[in-house]
Amino acid sequence: MSSNQIYSKATLINGQPRTIECLDIYGQTFSINRGPFTTISLDDEWYDDIEKPDLIVSSLNKISGLNADLFSFWQRLPDIEPQYAYHQEQEDLAVISITSFDNWWNHQIKSRTRSLIRKSEKEGLIIKETEFDDSFIQGMVNIFNESPVRQGRRFWHYGKDFETIKNQFSRFLFREQMIGAYFNNELVGFMMLCNAGKYAITGQIISSLKHRDKSINNALVAKAVKICEDKKLPYLVYFFWTEDSLAEFKRRSGFQKVTVPRYYIPLSLKGKIALKLGLHRGFKALLPQFIIQPLKKIRKKINEYRMPKN
Repeated sequence: MSSNQIYSKATLINGQPRTIECLDIYGQTFSINRGPFTTISLDDEWYDDIEKPDLIVSSLNKISGLNADLFSFWQRLPDIEPQYAYHQEQEDLAVISITSFDNWWNHQIKSRTRSLIRKSEKEGLIIKETEFDDSFIQGMVNIFNESPVRQGRRFWHYGKDFETIKNQFSRFLFREQMIGAYFNNELVGFMMLCNAGKYAITGQIISSLKHRDKSINNALVAKAVKICEDKKLPYLVYFFWTEDSLAEFKRRSGFQKVTVPRYYIPLSLKGKIALKLGLHRGFKALLPQFIIQPLKKIRKKINEYRMPKN
């Protein structure tokens, strides 16, 4: 059954609490992104599939007051070959294909990465599965509040207290495995490994700036690969593949670019025009890389000047 009821839902956007509009169709929740063009998409598309998009489109066209322009969905791994005749574009994901931990260790990463992980172990870094308890949460707070700037950007979670972190990060524990990195019994890094059924997602991965010499994130990825092997999850996904400050880390950790199709279906004349002019991904997507990269460098310098590290 589908529902015509539009309702509000609390969520986090860029680390901050927000309220979004949603509606339920055939047992799935869809979010409504209003702007110059109103786009409908599956609210949890990393974790669920669209199996009959034609029925979804038919339902969307019958909902009064929705005024939607576009419906967008993608195919999740491992279905990388296009299955539908709708307008499609590509989404580039960062993916490790996992057959075994030994194969990843010996053939999918470079010798330098193996050396860094071995070195961190010899220095006393311990990586283990752990629980989302008060000790772990306090460790998260300590790491988050080391600096207001990370990777040249304002850090979303800087300045948040214990209760805020506990509330915001406990929403999806039903599908998350906590991996902690410890040095002298102190939490110095962690990953929230999310089980998406067909693959695992790195989720939140972060390490202490004070211990950046210990290759913590490399060691966390190694543990995640081992967990994926144990749980028979054939892929580990580090969200999108982008040529940014994380690109080299992803390469050295064995991630490769895997392309999946994303579909756009116009629901209005404005949606058709947006699709034809290439405006459906937003104006930022129209900017060429030779403009975006300098702007990112300027942003990094401004943020580091305005919000110096502790």
